[in-house]
Amino acid sequence: MIRIAVANQKGGVGKTTTAINLATALAATGLRVLLIDLDPQGNASTGLGIGQALRECSSYELLTGQATLEEVVVQTRVPRLDIVPAKVDLSGAEIELIDFERRTHRLDAALEAAETHRWDVCLIDCPPSLGLLTVNALIAAHSILVPLQAEFFALEGLSQLLQTVERVRQRFNPELSILGVALTMFDRRNNLSGLVHDDVRACLGDVVFKTVIPRNVRLSEAPSHGIPALIYDHRCPGSEAYIALARELMARLPRSKAEAA
Repeated sequence: MIRIAVANQKGGVGKTTTAINLATALAATGLRVLLIDLDPQGNASTGLGIGQALRECSSYELLTGQATLEEVVVQTRVPRLDIVPAKVDLSGAEIELIDFERRTHRLDAALEAAETHRWDVCLIDCPPSLGLLTVNALIAAHSILVPLQAEFFALEGLSQLLQTVERVRQRFNPELSILGVALTMFDRRNNLSGLVHDDVRACLGDVVFKTVIPRNVRLSEAPSHGIPALIYDHRCPGSEAYIALARELMARLPRSKAEAA
């Protein structure tokens, strides 16, 4: 199972929207996808229609060892897409995990102990921080996908994230690689978006996906209906962009692991 952390410590960059819709697009291609909601806000769970009643077991229980992966997985309404939901208890997990042995490897250990052959790809939706939850995701992941809002402040946050990735790679997970940077909330009418777009490509080159995700009201409306935008309105510009991004992502997946899956 290929594990991809969707991470950016800056909030409001379209991280969860990216995780939900990429997971849906990948599932539509026939891949069996697992989405792990590691954000205490639980937005990925809500966006896939998983109400509080279905979150009795969550990523909190998985990290604290109170339940196995098989016990916390919930089927979504999207065929071939399962989710490990999150609930507010996760907000206290970073403090609780301090007393656990190998607290930075809790998610990795839980995945290693599970029957992960059930899925081909695992996307981990990280919280908007560089705390213990995100570090757990980076250690468990094979690669990281970074949604980056097309604004200058986002560039500062990106440098911090890349430094954290490098530290995790050196100390814990030498296999961790950057799968790509996806520009989100791109407004073609705004000159600033174009300038940021050019700067990011000049700095990072081919690491940046060619597809950019536009600002689109349908992407914002879909979570309130508990379904991904790709199902809510598959013809809107945002959905079409995520479909194109999923194609790019699949082309970058490690060939040997994809064939093994």
